[in-house]
Amino acid sequence: MAEQRPIIGLVAIGRNEGERLKLCLRSIPANIPIIYVDSASTDDSVAFAQSLGAEVVELDMALPFTAARARNEGVEALLQAHPETEYIQFVDGDCELEADWFAIAADFLSTDRSIAAVCGRRSERFPDASIYNRMCDAEWDTPIGEAKACGGDAMVRTVAFSQVGGYDPSMIAGEEPELCQRLRGAGWRIWRLDTPMTTHDADMHHTAQWWQRAVRSGFGYAQVWKKTGASGRDILYRRETISALFWTFGVIFAALLATIIFGPAGLAVAALIWATQLTRLAMREGFTKGLHLLVGKIAETVGILRFAIGSLRGRKQGAIFYK
Repeated sequence: MAEQRPIIGLVAIGRNEGERLKLCLRSIPANIPIIYVDSASTDDSVAFAQSLGAEVVELDMALPFTAARARNEGVEALLQAHPETEYIQFVDGDCELEADWFAIAADFLSTDRSIAAVCGRRSERFPDASIYNRMCDAEWDTPIGEAKACGGDAMVRTVAFSQVGGYDPSMIAGEEPELCQRLRGAGWRIWRLDTPMTTHDADMHHTAQWWQRAVRSGFGYAQVWKKTGASGRDILYRRETISALFWTFGVIFAALLATIIFGPAGLAVAALIWATQLTRLAMREGFTKGLHLLVGKIAETVGILRFAIGSLRGRKQGAIFYK
């Protein structure tokens, strides 16, 4: 008697993805139940998803929008409609799935029942269209094998996801590593396969887009660090947060201290420190990417400050801020 194949469902999330969402949903095999979670799109995303037979969840605009919240509500709808679902494929609406991914990922999860989540290689569709796209493509090229975390595109074992309570819906960014930390704490493992998974279209061509993404990253670093720091172990994003603060406030403080000691000439300290770091980065990454990595620390610090100020004021953390 042939072994029964695991039952897979899919949760896609998006907001005004346009043609990218069409590529995404059309790349899903016909036998996979689809839940599309929409965050107040003003284009035809909802109508298109419905035309393909997807069940659409439209997020309540009275609550903050986050990718984590969208995925959780998608899973809730999926399990209500298909409670027998064993594996959940998460995908962002700007990604097209590789044809062989479902079979490869499901077979891997079925072979090793200690694995909670598996991901493959996400690649940029147009990596040479801009420096920002190239940086995204490099970011997706993570190490192969057992991993600490996966990204927004991954196949997750339903029982593991439910055991730890899913994503933290308050997380602006970094919700995937935070979830994976809880999964690993519960005894599960995460794995990165050496196989294509999705093709992503960052469509990032302007400095303002890149800056906003870096600000969001900084916000996420601080938010996840604060939450995981409460556990006292396996703290996430501590290094990234400290690095951003050092290359902004740390350098400025050093320059001010030098000015107090040496007079106006001390202001050159900041320029010298930044120039030295830029030279080091340029030798390793090239000048353009190195410059963006260094300036990105300033944007990340802006995000860290936004989180810190919001926390001090008791502001509810959340926004249409996950692109």
